[in-house]
Amino acid sequence: MTVLKKLSEGVRKGGGRNNTGRITVFHRGGGHKRRRRYVDIERQLVGVPAIVKEIVEDPNRTGHIALVAYSNGILSYILAAEGLSPGDVVIAGDLSRWEEKGVQRLGSVLPLREGSAGELLSNVEMIPGKGGQLARSAGSYVEFVKLEKDAKEVTLKLTSGKTKMLKEDCRAMVGAISNSTHGDEVIKKAGVSRWLGRRPVVRGVAMNPVDHPHGGGEGKKSGQNKSPWGRLTKGKKTRRKK
Repeated sequence: MTVLKKLSEGVRKGGGRNNTGRITVFHRGGGHKRRRRYVDIERQLVGVPAIVKEIVEDPNRTGHIALVAYSNGILSYILAAEGLSPGDVVIAGDLSRWEEKGVQRLGSVLPLREGSAGELLSNVEMIPGKGGQLARSAGSYVEFVKLEKDAKEVTLKLTSGKTKMLKEDCRAMVGAISNSTHGDEVIKKAGVSRWLGRRPVVRGVAMNPVDHPHGGGEGKKSGQNKSPWGRLTKGKKTRRKK
């Protein structure tokens, strides 16, 4: 199906440059023409059932998206859960009063307190009402571990093996994100990378000193392992502490 114009917009390419024209992200540029779909990450229509019309690919993300039609006539794109198919009915909000009317759990968005042990969740909010931030790429998910009723918090297990505690009012979509075989796709020729907007990778030691900390010098001389902006790499921890 052709992408709906009212649910998308054209994408202007930056080619990895900032507003002064300087390259700030290497190896980007070109790529196929594409449109940005307006994907409802927050699932703003609460308590309104929606029927899945079609599962479509989105060139701007690894997972697939679903075109849904709400019972009030509004069309929208949402993240598609693995196993979701056309004709399924999903909802955001309290599911208990809708299950008898054919609304299914897979693909619906529920508060974390309504999860069950071992259930897979995706598009998980970290702050209530902010919209999903965790597990949004193809095949990704978190596992529901337990609900701490006294603390009103839920323990989730990430695919890395680490656990995370979030407020029970945070919402998440039931099921893993679709297109779990994305990582198995093979790029068979260089042109495919160029269609995706990826340009050839150039070694820092092959550049001039003005372009990279490794540039310049005679032969294959190189200094410390640094990023193009002089930050140490290869082992330096970058994760922010709370």
